[in-house]
Amino acid sequence: MARISGVNIPTGKRVVIALQYIHGIGQRYAGEICEKVGIPAERRVNQLTDADVLRIRETIDHDYQVEGDLRREVAMNIKRLMDLGCYRGLRHRRNLPVRGQRTHTNARTRKGPAKAIAGKKKAAR
Repeated sequence: MARISGVNIPTGKRVVIALQYIHGIGQRYAGEICEKVGIPAERRVNQLTDADVLRIRETIDHDYQVEGDLRREVAMNIKRLMDLGCYRGLRHRRNLPVRGQRTHTNARTRKGPAKAIAGKKKAAR
């Protein structure tokens, strides 16, 4: 089992798919990495040599921000918005949708399960 950037890569999958298990590497970057290293797209992880894995690891470490560093940067960006007190920061602070979605009826993923309001049905008459 190959281990790249602290993530165990699945061995039976193609390299382009397996690299996407690393946080911060999507379809586009996985293709770029395989192209830079010179690995064919249809090659599987269990067919890679140790030298191939080392070249992939070095390329990712040198050219891309992944896993812990990326998570830390995203968290710092959100914290900066909250400290500024801008609209997006306030939405993060209140745990509400940040990108303009409606909250009157939807947004249950962000707001959590619905809370019953006492006396709501009686007042509706």
